[in-house]
Amino acid sequence: MGRYIGPKNKIARRFGINLGLKTNSAKVARRIKQMPGVHGPNKRGGSRSSYGRQLMEKQKAKFIYGLREKQFRGYVDVASNMEGDSGVNLQQILEKRLDNVVYRLGFADTRAQARQFVSHSLFSLNGKKMNIPSHLTKVGDVVALKLNKQKKVIFENIEEKLQAKEMPSWLRVDPAKKSGTILGLPSDRDFDQAFDVKLIIEYYSAR
Repeated sequence: MGRYIGPKNKIARRFGINLGLKTNSAKVARRIKQMPGVHGPNKRGGSRSSYGRQLMEKQKAKFIYGLREKQFRGYVDVASNMEGDSGVNLQQILEKRLDNVVYRLGFADTRAQARQFVSHSLFSLNGKKMNIPSHLTKVGDVVALKLNKQKKVIFENIEEKLQAKEMPSWLRVDPAKKSGTILGLPSDRDFDQAFDVKLIIEYYSAR
């Protein structure tokens, strides 16, 4: 199955939570409690089975990071084979993706937009071309908006935008240079709290 390209609001309404897929959070919030479909106004999911809860959390994470099942399953397998907490490992892998780093630094309003920016070679990694959104960054890496791309209309006032952006603990941004540096590994307080990573690990552990 390919990546979902339908209405983003429907996804948020299905889960009853804003997953950060659209830039207009106020618009998402207006109908967030209404399930999609013709019976949406009168429908809201009741109690779910253990499997149902695990599946829902997995789907949330996949939509948030814009991943297909095969790729997401691969990340889970890698995280499970690493030392330490598999859930923490998985979230660190997801956060270290280059498209997510571009999003976290404040260059893009959504991860989907960040993925497009990276795919179109608008950013460099350590001074070299890198157009693979799934590339996993490392401590010390420097991500920068290319000089010849900085005058694009979409990056108007980007310096002010970066200055106002609240940075997670593992990233540092230099608004003047239009660049960001990976300072360390993401920690618990930096992780997306929209899904329960333990239930995701449980889901795959049983299959």
